[in-house]
Amino acid sequence: MTETLSSTQARRIALAAQGFTRARPASVAARHVHRVMDRLGVLQIDSVNVFARSHYLPLFSRLGSYDPALLDRVFLSRTTHYVEYLAHEATFIPVADWPLWRFRMDDFRRKWAGEDSWMSNNARTVQWVQDELRARGPLRPADLRDDAPRERGTWWDWDEAKLALEHLWRTGDVAVSGRRGFERTYALAEQVIPDGIRSREISRDEAILELTRRAARSSGVATQSDLADYYRIRDRTAVARSISELVDAGELLPVQVRGWERGGRPLPAWRHRDAVLPRKVDTAAVLTPFDPVVWFRDRALRIFDLDYRIEIYVPAEKRRFGYYSLPVLVGDRIVARVDLKADRASSTLQVQSAWWEPQARPGDAEPVAAELALAAAWQGLERVSISGWGDATSALHGALTGAGGSVHRHVHARESAP
Repeated sequence: MTETLSSTQARRIALAAQGFTRARPASVAARHVHRVMDRLGVLQIDSVNVFARSHYLPLFSRLGSYDPALLDRVFLSRTTHYVEYLAHEATFIPVADWPLWRFRMDDFRRKWAGEDSWMSNNARTVQWVQDELRARGPLRPADLRDDAPRERGTWWDWDEAKLALEHLWRTGDVAVSGRRGFERTYALAEQVIPDGIRSREISRDEAILELTRRAARSSGVATQSDLADYYRIRDRTAVARSISELVDAGELLPVQVRGWERGGRPLPAWRHRDAVLPRKVDTAAVLTPFDPVVWFRDRALRIFDLDYRIEIYVPAEKRRFGYYSLPVLVGDRIVARVDLKADRASSTLQVQSAWWEPQARPGDAEPVAAELALAAAWQGLERVSISGWGDATSALHGALTGAGGSVHRHVHARESAP
């Protein structure tokens, strides 16, 4: 028989699979970071730094306050643990997973093999970049710029060199060997990926099967679209075939989730055999838009009733919730979204806007306010300031004041707008 789950049960299973039912440690160490990565599989990287860069937030959401330098040591220095690749968008992945992505690297290579491709038309630049990396080892793009071969004539173009690095990274010929600040350092893949890993052969079908298995484990319960999106696998036929194999092996169990429908018909869904249904989820967390819990818009709407859109590229006067609003989890519900900005000059966490979601309940202001205070302390900010833009701002101001925190008011430009 196909198991039937309520929407609440599905939500709790999904959150448990993502590590939100584990108690936050009193002190965060590298082993806790690795444990989170075991659950997530990938950590998406983003450059926006209004509050904190996105890849720092999933650890904060699950582990609580930690030293961001710990993430830098684990992920951004030269390490044998993690490397960057397009495993969703740009993400950190375990270096041991490099062979899993050869099918994607090969897809890029075939795509750019034609005579009219960018790589073919810029073969001289591509070869020069590879030669420089082979001779000199890991380099920043700026290092290549400083030693550009301008004496060779008019062929040199700085933008072409940067593009060459990006193309070579996608094809797996080049790997990111670390970062200085937020600037990538590139090297030939053989200079970064151990030979024993790089030489492993994994077929396309085997890789997609394994990635579907991992997506199912990280999702807990999911539709085919959810599983395909987790690692951005466009070959839906291969995903469907992998699901069928995993069902036959007993690793995936077909389920129906009440409310998961399309056109009035239930959406086929599967539960991973190791997925746990907790009696409750007792947590509060500020999430990045690029957290696997909410990064797929269809799934976020289906599970949390969260209709989420990043408004970075929306004109300021047309933004509904703010420049970079972050969903806030309380228990098993997304209850609010807050637009945060770290004003380091005044050591203030500015809550630019705050809005309740349909799942919000009376009493949610206190745990949300507590997470905001924790977020400020995590970023080394001494106080919180809340604007009046949004229907949750007054309640959050009151909750922070009642908790004895240092909270102020500031005026957002949208407060006086029509």
